Amino acid sequence: MGRAPVPADATGGCQCGAVRYRISTVNPDSPHICHCRMCQRAVGGPFAALFNVPDTAIEWTRGTPATWRSSAAATRGFCGECGAPLFYHGDDSGRINLTIASLDDPEAYPPVGQVGSEGRLSWFATLPTLKDHGTTEAIDPDGAARIAATSRQRSD
Repeated sequence: MGRAPVPADATGGCQCGAVRYRISTVNPDSPHICHCRMCQRAVGGPFAALFNVPDTAIEWTRGTPATWRSSAAATRGFCGECGAPLFYHGDDSGRINLTIASLDDPEAYPPVGQVGSEGRLSWFATLPTLKDHGTTEAIDPDGAARIAATSRQRSD
């Protein structure tokens, strides 16, 4: 049983909706997790989930991402309004690595590999064994309702 094919095109953007993009092609072998410390700090998590497309395959359909030069060889992109991390771009790569979770349908791009294992946190392998406390709605229905009623997250 093989994995589902990766869609050829997709849309995505930041949390607040100020920056949106459309991609026209993706390498189906590119979705991956990066454990390096630079990616961990860039996304504020134990790893960055990324996929890459040629520079020519992305169209910014709303807004323009802010950028920060994270090294002498790369730039990181994010929303200047909400701060959501959107991409990593190596200067000479000809490809942009977008965050999988910024896609409108991140389930369509499951990671197929891992890199940056030197930074992998020792507890990463234990994640599937952690107790699942359930959905936010089940744990804290009043809090979930308050968040839903006042959310500024994009609806598109």
